[in-house]
Amino acid sequence: MKNKPWLFYALVTTLFWGVWGAFINLPTENGFPETLGYCVWAFTMILPAVFVLKRIGWDLQYDKRSILYGSIIGFLGAGGQMVLFHAVTTGPAYLIFPIISLSPVITIALSFIFLKERSTTLGALGIVLALIALPLFDYAGGAGATDHGVLWFILALFVMAAWGVQAFFMKLSNETMHAESIFFYMMITGLMLIPIALYLTDFSAPINWGLNGPYLAAIIQVLNAIGALCLVYAFRYGKAMVVSPLTNAGAPLMTSIIAMTLLGVIPESYRLIGIVLAIIAAILLAIEPNETNGETD
Repeated sequence: MKNKPWLFYALVTTLFWGVWGAFINLPTENGFPETLGYCVWAFTMILPAVFVLKRIGWDLQYDKRSILYGSIIGFLGAGGQMVLFHAVTTGPAYLIFPIISLSPVITIALSFIFLKERSTTLGALGIVLALIALPLFDYAGGAGATDHGVLWFILALFVMAAWGVQAFFMKLSNETMHAESIFFYMMITGLMLIPIALYLTDFSAPINWGLNGPYLAAIIQVLNAIGALCLVYAFRYGKAMVVSPLTNAGAPLMTSIIAMTLLGVIPESYRLIGIVLAIIAAILLAIEPNETNGETD
């Protein structure tokens, strides 16, 4: 881990997002709307942002380029989450999430073209296996997708593109910005979209304001916030075309393992295939030599 700091941060992101994914639906099942869950998530970003800024002596970068890159990253991430809220109300989730899970394809293509990132044979194989594994985690089978029209498909493609481009800019911005400033702008833009989340919330319906509503959501969402912070650090030290598929395949893997362990659930055959592929991909990506800024980690 000393020689591969990117791997440490990527694994922390994978672990935290995996646990987050396993329990994210609990507040919603308890009667706390997902849109309000977004608001809670936005507020949980504040504490990690303040913590890391304090560590570097409040040295926030606020030149034009930093503000631009930070805003792009923040609005793509938070905006994609907002669009996702609407997508899952208009279309089949079992097709939406596999589409979104392919966002690393966008990141890899942009990193290959504009950042001139390359991978070894082992790394390339790991990337391919991760991309194959990603849709298998979320695919749930079924028919009748066309009954929902095409809006959900357009929205899903938008979220996929937004999160793929976000990861690319996260790597690009690390060349001129420190991770703490990047995360600060992610926090600010997330807070700026709260009014939209409130607008989309149906306050006429019963809302659970108890301990297993917003308070439980805060505990769960802070895992997402810390994972996002570690992801920024992972992109600082590692290749985008390696970090992106590793975290995007690893997190669903962790979620599946937790679900199987706590709930005694035996996943469908296609999810088992996805788990095996993700494990192999993670091993290949972890052992691949990772060069960044002219150094080998």
